[in-house]
Amino acid sequence: MPDPTSPAPGSTETLAVGHLGSSAIGYRFARPYDPALPTLVLVNSFTTSVELYRPQFADPALAGAVNLLALEPYGHGATRAGYEQFTYWDSAVADLQALDVLGIDRAFVLGTSQGGWIAARMAMLAPDRISGIVPLGTSMDLESPTSRELGCWDAIEFCSPSIDALAEPVGEDWVVPDEFVDGVLAAGLGDTVTAEDREFWLATYRRNYTGDAGRHRLRTSTINLRDRDGLLARLDGVRCPVLWLHGTADAVYSVANAEDGIARFTGSPAAELRVVEGGQHFLSASDPAEVNAAVVEFVGRWT
Repeated sequence: MPDPTSPAPGSTETLAVGHLGSSAIGYRFARPYDPALPTLVLVNSFTTSVELYRPQFADPALAGAVNLLALEPYGHGATRAGYEQFTYWDSAVADLQALDVLGIDRAFVLGTSQGGWIAARMAMLAPDRISGIVPLGTSMDLESPTSRELGCWDAIEFCSPSIDALAEPVGEDWVVPDEFVDGVLAAGLGDTVTAEDREFWLATYRRNYTGDAGRHRLRTSTINLRDRDGLLARLDGVRCPVLWLHGTADAVYSVANAEDGIARFTGSPAAELRVVEGGQHFLSASDPAEVNAAVVEFVGRWT
C-alpha cells in the first residue's frame, strides 16, 4: 500500500487501481495525511486537473480542518485508464478504489461540474463510506431539453464539434488546440479569466493532452460529458448530507436547475442549496473564500 504521507505539497502522484484492468489515478494531498482528521476528496471539472483546486490547497484554514485529497477522473491530468473506453461510473469506482489503496475508510467528496455527479455516484455506490457530498456548479440531469428550458447550456452543441474534430488519429507532435482551452475557460470562469490564468491553463492542457493518446483521452472525456446518463431518478440513493453551492453567474448550469436537482435528494438527512452571488461555474476558483468556509462548516457539522 502506498504511504499517504508521501506526496509532497504541490505535487501530483499516481496510484495503481484495479478496476477493469491496471489503471493509474492522479492524486494530490495538500499536506501529510493525518488520520485524526476527516478527509475531503476533490474531483475536478471537465478536462481540468488537480490544479483547479489551487485555492483550496493554499487555504490554511481548510487544509487544517481536513485532509485535502484531489483525485483526477479518467481522461484527466495524470490519470490513465487501463482500457480504452470509460464512463463517469468507472471514475467513481476508481476513486473509491483509490481510497482503498490509501487506507481511507470514509470521506467527504466535493466535485465541480462533472465532479459533482461523480461525487453523487460515489455516494450511491458506497453509502457506508461517503460522509457527505458538496456539488459545485453542477447538474444531476443528462443533457435534456428540460435542462435547457431551465436555463442550462447545450452541451451537445458545445461538445459535438470537438468530438468530430478529434475523431482521427494524430501524430505524437499534436497538442490540444488553444481554442479548446479558451472555450472551457470561458464557460468555467467567464470574464474573470486573467491573462495569467489563461497562460497557466494553456501550459497545463498542453502537458496533459499531447499525442494520439492525449487526443483519445480528450475525445472520450468530451463524449462522456455530452452523452452521460442522468441521475435524477437515482438521487434517492444518496443517503448522506448534501451541500450544493451554485453561482448566479454560472454560464453552464442555472440556479433554477440546481433548485430542481437539490429537491430530488429525498434519501439524504439534509440537502441544502446555497447560492453564491456572482459566482462562476468553476465556483471553487472564482469564489474560494465562500466555498472553503462553507466546506469547513459542513464537514465540521457532519463529522
